Amino acid sequence: MLEKLQIVKQRFDEVSDLIIQPDVMTDQKRYIALNKEYKDLKILVEKRDEYKTLLDNLAEAEDIISEGSDAEMVEMAKMQYDEVKTRIPKLEDEIKFLLIPRDPEDTKNAVVELRAGTGGDEASIFAGDLFRMYSKYCESKGWKVDVVDFSEGTNGGFKEIQFEVNGEDVYGTLKFEAGVHRVQRVPQTETQGRVHTSAATVMVFPEAEEFDVEINPKDVRIDFFCSSGPGGQSVNTTYSAVRLTHIPTGLVAQCQDQKSQHKNKEKAFRVLRSRLYEIELAKKNEADAAKRGSMVTSGDRSAKIRTYNYPQGRVTDHRIGLTLYDLSNIVNGDIQRIIDELQLAENTEKLKANSDVI
Repeated sequence: MLEKLQIVKQRFDEVSDLIIQPDVMTDQKRYIALNKEYKDLKILVEKRDEYKTLLDNLAEAEDIISEGSDAEMVEMAKMQYDEVKTRIPKLEDEIKFLLIPRDPEDTKNAVVELRAGTGGDEASIFAGDLFRMYSKYCESKGWKVDVVDFSEGTNGGFKEIQFEVNGEDVYGTLKFEAGVHRVQRVPQTETQGRVHTSAATVMVFPEAEEFDVEINPKDVRIDFFCSSGPGGQSVNTTYSAVRLTHIPTGLVAQCQDQKSQHKNKEKAFRVLRSRLYEIELAKKNEADAAKRGSMVTSGDRSAKIRTYNYPQGRVTDHRIGLTLYDLSNIVNGDIQRIIDELQLAENTEKLKANSDVI
């Protein structure tokens, strides 16, 4: 393991030198990529230093114990030896996971789209509940949520809502939420007290940079229209909303959140780039998941991934068989425990597939 960590240290030193070179600093694409690599390598180098220190402490304790000349020193050395022996395996496991090649998409911001599925008005209300859950979760992470477009439900919630999330490692975290979410509860509109099942689809795209996807302006039809959402007289009476249609694929992206037509157009293009980028990424994810037999991040939007059962106060993630009886906290944004388990499951799969990294 030390040999592999030494290679990491050498690359870290190279990258540290590269990111201060003038020619690299003027190449935005390369500079951003190297900066991301620097951050990832820095974590590994710090773990390497900690690992080396533990190995040195272990060797020092063994020398004192084998020499055995000072009883008090031997006793202290035995305590140090036992402590280090228990810490090393845990640190080695952490390093093994860190040595797994990271998906470069994971560090990107994300575009999230929620769509009401089966269940009529109740499905729209549930989509609204999911938006609230993700908003609270993002707030707890210090991430910024910015609504792009939405269509309100008849009795509350949303038929559809799109929003951008900006922060650190956003896509690598939220990608586990993609799929069909089901809710089992008595709807507000139900007079007989019967439990209904409704659904909403969550889609998560990595936000594509301009250099990730090149869009030919001739391939895009741009339409302007009046916004239908809240925002005052100027929003509803001026042609500030923007709809983009990508003619080769038929993909549509629109934004009516801002009063400025220019800002709406900019946002809509970001969403369109991300959708086009996600098409290619989904193919790759499905191929990678098929190789590993993975159900964690297969990219299948039709897969039922989670059920929220209100009568039992239960949330079940079907991909890893995880059930938590803490529904009220989870729907209020406490989803980190679920994401941690999903990340662990995916890392374990990757570790098996990349056993040569050990």
